[in-house]
Amino acid sequence: MQFKKYIIIGLLSVGFSSCGEYHKVLKSDDSARKYAMAEELYKTGKYRRATELFKQIANEYAGRPQGERIFYMYGDAYYKLKQYTLAAYPFQRFQNLYPRSEKVAEVAFLEAKMFYIDTPEYSVDQQPTNEALEKLQLFLDKYPDSEYAKEASDMVVDLLTRLQKKEFEIAKQYNTIRDYQASMTSLDNFLANNPGSVFREEALYVRLNSAYEWAINSVEHKKKERLNTAKEAYEILLRSFPETKYRKEADKMLEKIESTLKNFS
Repeated sequence: MQFKKYIIIGLLSVGFSSCGEYHKVLKSDDSARKYAMAEELYKTGKYRRATELFKQIANEYAGRPQGERIFYMYGDAYYKLKQYTLAAYPFQRFQNLYPRSEKVAEVAFLEAKMFYIDTPEYSVDQQPTNEALEKLQLFLDKYPDSEYAKEASDMVVDLLTRLQKKEFEIAKQYNTIRDYQASMTSLDNFLANNPGSVFREEALYVRLNSAYEWAINSVEHKKKERLNTAKEAYEILLRSFPETKYRKEADKMLEKIESTLKNFS
């Protein structure tokens, strides 16, 4: 027990000594010592302390060879702390000051990725998503052959899918509240704007359902025309997706449409 006590006291002494040395360097005017300690803290994963030192010396080294490492570590430390707003400044400065650096593509990617990470769920305001898309597209335009291009492209696809989902869910809501005419119009717009969407099959099915309900519940003198519109929606769904997972439900609607149309023969 006595031996363990000495070990604990020894470790605490080292810790206090290290802490004291850090604060001593932090308050000093010796930029070289700050640089050396900040780099050591960064390498050992003590990112929060490292950023405090980088913050004090970054501008002094801006444009100089050492500044390339400083601004990279400064931004990356904040990135690893998930403090993306704070990481943006050193990353942007790095790109402006060292556009020919071998790490400039990585830094540009990390900056764009921070915007991606901070994007919200599809159900809320998507302004941050649009900003992230813009950043990622700028990165891809500038560094199309970068080793990070594939990951950036995957992020773009994911963000576009989120935007499509939001637009689709809004259109689908009209069907839910039984405003079938508005539902068809919104779904037509969605399909026209997003021809290759992963939601296309479901959108065509919901459009069929809206057309069907609109026709079946229509006033008599408009029913025939609307039934034919619903039949056309069925044909578009089957033509686009012959093996659609909605085939059973769609066939039931078609059967009802055709049997009702016989009343107008």
